[in-house]
Amino acid sequence: MNPDLPRRRFTGGDLNGVLGLVVDNLSILAFLATALVGLFGVPADIVFRRMFPGTALGVLLGNLAYTWMAHRLATRTGRDTVTAMPLGLDAPTSIGMALLVLGPAFAGYRQAGMDATAAGEATWRLGMASLVVMGVLKVVLSFFGEWVQRSVPRAGLLGSIAGIALMLMGFLPLVEIMRVPVVGFAGLGIVLYALVAKRRLPFGLPGVLGAFLVGVLLYYGLGPAGLLGTGYHAPGPWQWRFGIPWPTLHFVDGLAATVPYLPLILPFGLLMVVGGINVTESARAAGDDYRTRDILLVEALATLVAGFCGGVAQTTPYIGQPAYKAMGARLGYTLVTGLVIGLGGVLGYLSNLVEWLPVAVLAPILIFVSIGITTQAFEATPVRYASAVVFSFFPAIARMLAIKLSDPSIVEPARFAALYADWAHGVSAMAVISILGNGFIITSMVWASFVVAMIDGHVRKAAGIVALGGALTAFGVIHSVDPVGTVYLPWMLDAGARAMVWQFVAAYAALAAVLLMLSLTPRRR
Repeated sequence: MNPDLPRRRFTGGDLNGVLGLVVDNLSILAFLATALVGLFGVPADIVFRRMFPGTALGVLLGNLAYTWMAHRLATRTGRDTVTAMPLGLDAPTSIGMALLVLGPAFAGYRQAGMDATAAGEATWRLGMASLVVMGVLKVVLSFFGEWVQRSVPRAGLLGSIAGIALMLMGFLPLVEIMRVPVVGFAGLGIVLYALVAKRRLPFGLPGVLGAFLVGVLLYYGLGPAGLLGTGYHAPGPWQWRFGIPWPTLHFVDGLAATVPYLPLILPFGLLMVVGGINVTESARAAGDDYRTRDILLVEALATLVAGFCGGVAQTTPYIGQPAYKAMGARLGYTLVTGLVIGLGGVLGYLSNLVEWLPVAVLAPILIFVSIGITTQAFEATPVRYASAVVFSFFPAIARMLAIKLSDPSIVEPARFAALYADWAHGVSAMAVISILGNGFIITSMVWASFVVAMIDGHVRKAAGIVALGGALTAFGVIHSVDPVGTVYLPWMLDAGARAMVWQFVAAYAALAAVLLMLSLTPRRR
């Protein structure tokens, strides 16, 4: 064993790793803040002083633990080439929490008559409770992660998260880029040049850092001169928004409010467990043999502690460990990243950074991540299941459309309600889009799973999966007829809503019956 190993904490490659990992986390925090403060109107102080400190604490604790695990592995194996597992905020579920849970909940509280501060506090408690629920689920599933991975086809797991990536992480940020196209499109081009085409930038700059620098220079170089039109907004003065992430039981007050959102919250936790298994296998293939259960438990506990301390977005081990290893990162980059993000949440400088960095500068990074996740769904799935992966995208597309169509600035609420209730020619298009998008993650898993079963010739199994989809539909776990997406007991609904529920349940029942009959026909090669 090399006696110098414990002293080698930071290398030149670690600097590249810090730049990439810090910017990744900043981009997600910026989108979270932009969505909550800019789109939904949540008070900035609640986002920056309540939500950010606990969220950043999860990143700090997880990265410290992964740094220690890497140091232990390096000491045990006698290698100085061990690379720590990178950990950060999970982009798909963080964006999903902002756009599908926290933002709509805040809007609902406001419509119920709460003032902005009270609604923001209630939204924060809901976010905390959601994170605690996800953390508990991940702690339990960390002991059964491989069973979960075996039970749900890879096409369903990867297809559902790729749908989130493509629509919520890709398309919606692309819209933000094109609102300030001179800045955003240039940054996107550099990201594609360096990270997709894998071309070298001048001076060996990392692709993320290069896109970040060009975007900032264009924004603050052209904006003050009026060359960006109304897309430029001068930054406000620096503010020290201190926030200590003390453990609190405020999440208990938000537990009841999580019930309507469980069809979203539970799959978010499940996907991180399966993703953690895949990430650990990826690191093992690159030469760093971490124990899968340890990786999953650390990440689950980091999420759980973050929830207890006010966090609203879960952490995850990043899939790019081999890439960080290839750029020369070792143990120091996760340690420094954890300190930068964690202390930034406490001292408040993270809030200034995300306010000073427009979404058009940071969104190209999210689009690259969305491309990577979507591409992986096809690369990691056998070619014969590609149709199942594509089929699983449709519920996510519906959810993205529903987000935009339910935005009062695009469609007035009265007009939305009228279009939703228009049954002149069957279920209205507005209702179909909304119902198809509600519970879309689980819907994607169900749809991809039954298509995979049919491709493999297991037609009866496909019928059983479709029947399960019908049962979930009956209670609003998927295809909720409530535009907000709540779960319910169908017999408690009014006659019109109940009739709509049975239409969709009957659709699944009819398909299950057809598949059962087809399973009785002689099989041909």
